[in-house]
Amino acid sequence: MSLFSARERTTMLAIAEATLPAGRLFPAADARTVERVEGFLRGLPGPAQTAYRGLVHLFDGLSYLHRRRGLTSIPATERVELLDRWRDADVARRNALRALMIPLKVAHFDDPSFFQKVGCVYSWQQKAEVKPAYFRDRVHDGAALDGDVAVDVDVVVIGTGAGGAVVARELAEAGVAVMMLEEGAYVDRSEFTGRPLEMQKKLYRASGATFTVGNVPITIPLGKTVGGSTTVNSGTCYRAPDRVLEHWVRDLGLTELTPDGLAPYFDRVEAVLGVAPVKPQYLGGCARVIARGADALGIKRHQPLKRNAPDCDGQGVCCFGCPTDAKRSMNVSYVPLALKAGAELYTNVRATRVIVEHGHAVGVVSKTKAGRTVTVRARAVIVACGSLITPPFLMRNGLGNASGELGKNLSVHPATGLLAVLDEKVENWKGVPQGYAIEEYAEEGLMFEGAALPLDFSVGLMPHIGPELVELAEGFDRVASFGLMVEDTSRGRVRLVGDQPVITYNLNNADLGRMKRGIDILARVFLAGGARRVLLPVHGFNEIHGEADLARFRATTLRPHDLEVSAYHPLGTARMGADPSKSVVDAEHQVHATPGLYVVDGASVPSSLGVNPQVTIMALATRAAEKLAARLS
Repeated sequence: MSLFSARERTTMLAIAEATLPAGRLFPAADARTVERVEGFLRGLPGPAQTAYRGLVHLFDGLSYLHRRRGLTSIPATERVELLDRWRDADVARRNALRALMIPLKVAHFDDPSFFQKVGCVYSWQQKAEVKPAYFRDRVHDGAALDGDVAVDVDVVVIGTGAGGAVVARELAEAGVAVMMLEEGAYVDRSEFTGRPLEMQKKLYRASGATFTVGNVPITIPLGKTVGGSTTVNSGTCYRAPDRVLEHWVRDLGLTELTPDGLAPYFDRVEAVLGVAPVKPQYLGGCARVIARGADALGIKRHQPLKRNAPDCDGQGVCCFGCPTDAKRSMNVSYVPLALKAGAELYTNVRATRVIVEHGHAVGVVSKTKAGRTVTVRARAVIVACGSLITPPFLMRNGLGNASGELGKNLSVHPATGLLAVLDEKVENWKGVPQGYAIEEYAEEGLMFEGAALPLDFSVGLMPHIGPELVELAEGFDRVASFGLMVEDTSRGRVRLVGDQPVITYNLNNADLGRMKRGIDILARVFLAGGARRVLLPVHGFNEIHGEADLARFRATTLRPHDLEVSAYHPLGTARMGADPSKSVVDAEHQVHATPGLYVVDGASVPSSLGVNPQVTIMALATRAAEKLAARLS
């Protein structure tokens, strides 16, 4: 069934042909491009589909306003001029153009022949058969149920990400009967193609279209599959900095969470994950450019990142499911370990209600899409849905908000990325996408980490349209990319509006200043590393070519909506604390005023970390399981 009307399809084709013309290597956009856009939109929620179709009509109306004719009736050069006006217009029009163009660009360049012409690998080809593991008989697909199910266990765990999978494994190995519930499917590497659009539909919540509302829109992609976001993250492994842990002890009363107190839990997690620095042969061209630029500027602390992928061979598609199982995300590490220890798992079931009797949490009711019910009664309920999903779930149940803090205190590590064009071959698709870091400025709240994306996604994020965009794409083998993130002091909130979660977040001036400084530093590193030009994610500074441009950038007063921002580390919305009036859970992750109910995920992390949080969440989950197992014994 077609998503676009005939008129919308014709208008989309007119936009596509003008903004994505033929180049030296690549053909112009055509009807197949529009078909691929439709295919992508089908994976989005209905309101997002409607909004995109509205954009198509909006830009057609723009043509009538300025040319007294629709887009299909004016020359391609005039179409580009009309659209290009919005690239440097006010924030609403810029965001409208960006929202229209990103799916269109990605869909156009999502073509194996394009990848071949610049030497990229388009799709992972499976080398070996994936044999079902013996423990998969303890995995039950909710979509296949032909009736309701009722189960009694010791502990039920909602979610299989960095918190849920770890606590399930640790409890199961301690002899506790555990049931895991997962809203997504159990997808294994036989289905991991490395193709972004296909994998976003299969592995991400809302195909990756989770975002904040505030003074700058921020996309926050979330995994919805066994393993949660660990299945689709870059595998980077940092311990929480000592200064952060000291803050928890000093200011939040969490006296056991000292560096020495958490060290054994970090050790245990890192041993399971096989944490080690990226091997030199898999660092890739981006790391080479960054290291050279950092050395030229006298920056001392830059080195390979530590990751949970000891057998990585640098396929470069970590964020779309590791096709070799080298990355020890929860779907191939802790979940299998939990199952081997006797835990059970229901997939494709959505937890809807916590069963509470006499004030105690004693189970969970879940539903399948077909309306089947899975009821699990337990001595303890662990909510591990993640920082953006746990609060709405608890709110719908009227739980966890005695302090009024549920859903508040959201930190996200606002992030952005820069692209650099060089004369040398970089081939950023070879190697680990996030394999290198600059840690020199970590105490300032700035981290710089690799952030390479495939051709189609990289081009989608470029602000250019028309011939200049195609020229950049055809030189993709000479484009380097790198990212930065801020240890934010800004705080957002997750609310329920009706039955829908709404995420609000405003970037404050301090964090805006840090992001500006980070962009300046990274641009200088790229220029010192040999870049001819650097593409900035900043309104009014699409490209800089040298120190004069950077001086102009430094002198400019930025506003939050001048930046293009994403985030990957939501934390703190059900934060831990010793004072029940200022927190949601206690030092053992139990919800204040509701015995038997626990939150063990990023939501319970007390504050922004400044580093990738998965190992910290997992260490805290290991400790939480130890405490709960002792309580249940």
